[in-house]
Amino acid sequence: MKQPEPDFWVLEYVTITKDPRTDLVVAIGGTEKAADILQRTGGFLSAAGPRGDYHRLPHGLPVEQQRLKATTASHALLAAGYSVHLDPALNMLATPDSERDAALRYLARLAKRVAAAGTSTEVAEVLTEIAAPVHGLLPLTREVVVRAWIAASDLQEAAPGAESVPIARLGDTARSLSEAARVILQARNHAARAAQRPATAPPPSRAQPSVSRRR
Repeated sequence: MKQPEPDFWVLEYVTITKDPRTDLVVAIGGTEKAADILQRTGGFLSAAGPRGDYHRLPHGLPVEQQRLKATTASHALLAAGYSVHLDPALNMLATPDSERDAALRYLARLAKRVAAAGTSTEVAEVLTEIAAPVHGLLPLTREVVVRAWIAASDLQEAAPGAESVPIARLGDTARSLSEAARVILQARNHAARAAQRPATAPPPSRAQPSVSRRR
């Protein structure tokens, strides 16, 4: 006897993802109850689309807030019996490649911070993140390149006859990174000093001398 196909209720499926064109976090599908859960637990807003209503998070939310709200809403929907597809990039509990994703988000935040900078102090803060002597991005990158140079050189000695020029140039690259960090720190110091420079004093008043002075 042929088994009948089960009935699936499409409205019980909800997809939460980030729209690549607008960078908005959107939720598609679900019922009015699902909409209520999205609004209460995730702060989603209702919006009218060309194929029906959908939900989205507000504009301008930081990435971490987007991930937090999307993850919270998805778990609330699951608890209510809905089938939910949550974009892995929005899942705060996802662990694969989490360190790399965090690094990419960090770089993206730096780019947005410096693009929106309104003062020299804000520019100097971003440049510090890039070139700080110990924990700056460039010095840390240089450390990786130096270690790769040492490891590749050791392996090169164990395989005589192989091409060594590209490996030797890693040392030049490490020195170039050091020079780039130095230049960026100089620019950072210049921007910081510009932010601390006092405003120009107003010129002395040229008011008329008093009657007693004229006498």
